[in-house]
Amino acid sequence: MDRAKKPAAIPVSPIQPTPQVSISDDNSRVTASLPTGEQLVVLLYGATVISWKSANGKENLFLSSKAQLDGSKPVRGGIPLVFPVFGPPSPDHATGKLPQHGFARNSRWEYLGKSSSESSSLPNSKGDASVKLDFGLSNSMLSDSKWDYEFNLTYSVTLSQDSLETSLVVRNTGSSNYDFQVLFHSYLAIDDIGETTVSGLEQAAYKDKVQGGKDVEPAGKSISITSETDRLYTTAPEQIIKILEKGNGRYELTRDMLPDVVVWNPWIEKAKGMADFGPEDGYKKMICVEAGSVSAWNTLEAGDTWEGAQRIKAL
Repeated sequence: MDRAKKPAAIPVSPIQPTPQVSISDDNSRVTASLPTGEQLVVLLYGATVISWKSANGKENLFLSSKAQLDGSKPVRGGIPLVFPVFGPPSPDHATGKLPQHGFARNSRWEYLGKSSSESSSLPNSKGDASVKLDFGLSNSMLSDSKWDYEFNLTYSVTLSQDSLETSLVVRNTGSSNYDFQVLFHSYLAIDDIGETTVSGLEQAAYKDKVQGGKDVEPAGKSISITSETDRLYTTAPEQIIKILEKGNGRYELTRDMLPDVVVWNPWIEKAKGMADFGPEDGYKKMICVEAGSVSAWNTLEAGDTWEGAQRIKAL
């Protein structure tokens, strides 16, 4: 029987696409992608980000063609994580028995899981705007760290539609205070080092490692790379650092609790001398702009927590 007044149909909201996360069959890496096409790959060895692609498929990180991805040595490229010491450790320091740049980048981390942002309620929303992957490392996971302190590290990597964020939380779970340094060793992919400049560090003094650690006053101008470059900009102003190609913005770097910035490019001869660096002219396609806290030691008291982060925006 026809009724004059039928109940109105309940509208059904369309199912929004969500970020996808998968673990490789050999349990060596985690891949995440957004509905809009951005993609991220993290190697569990070192929790090293080895690929970050924009929605158009453009790769934003340089990865050496000779990089070892089998866990035999730290990865040359991507974003290796430096902890708890930057550079060769001093023999008379508590980190003195550790390898260069510490153990975080050459230890296998645990994948802790993912979380994603809420979907937008705006019309034409393309689904979740970001996905965060968490990784963990603690002293109990190391067979021989040569660093006699108790710690718990949580490393978070967040992929958004136009940016990548990495953050590290350091927890002192022991009864002794300890000193540490931390740095995100970001290898950024570029088209031509000769057309690339870095701005935002004009007013920062730096140590020139190519000249034996010589202290150099602020240059007052943007950075151009024309030879081997290895500079530690100390207490860099808390402003956006821009990487430009032909005067146009390519990346923007913002930092939280990371006062220092390293700018590095091996140039011709040093690139040839690194067995895991390739192709031979790969130095033309990369620049390292590395946010960290490495010009002095951070002291973490027993039971305390420290957190630092960077955000790289692809333009």
